[in-house]
Amino acid sequence: MQIRPGTLADISSIMRLERQAATAGHWTEDQYRQAFRRGGATRLVLISEDEETSPVGFLVAQHLAPEWELENIVVAPTARRKGLGKRLLEAFLTAAKKINSTAVFLEVRESNAPARTLYEKTGFEQTGRRKSYYTNPSEDAILYRLRLY
Repeated sequence: MQIRPGTLADISSIMRLERQAATAGHWTEDQYRQAFRRGGATRLVLISEDEETSPVGFLVAQHLAPEWELENIVVAPTARRKGLGKRLLEAFLTAAKKINSTAVFLEVRESNAPARTLYEKTGFEQTGRRKSYYTNPSEDAILYRLRLY
C-alpha cells in the first residue's frame, strides 16, 4: 500500500469509494474539485493505493490555521480491517505536525464504531455531541479533538 497526495484525476475514484461507505460524508463532484483549487480553503487530500495503484482509500482535511478539520476518511470495503485507515490518519497527522498545527478536530456518526475506535486509539478525545446532526438516517454527531502540541 502506498499513500500519496491526491490530484484532480482522483475525483472519480474518490467518489466511487465514498459511495461505498454509508457513514462517509457525501460530497458533490464540484465540492471535491474545490478541494483541489488554489486560492480557496487549504485542503489536504491523501490517496491510498493498492499494489495495482488503484485507489482503495482517501482522506480529506481542511486547514483552519493553526488547526485542521478532518472532513472525510474512507476505506474501500474490500480493504477494511487491514490498518489502512490508521495509515491514512497517521500520514495526515505527520503532515499537520510538520507545519506546526496545534490540533485536529472532527465529527463522526455516533453509530460509526470502527471510526470512533480508530480515533480514540490515536489519542482523540471526545469533546461534545451535536444532536441530530446527520440525516438519512437522523443521528447525533460525536465531536473529537486531538491536541498535537
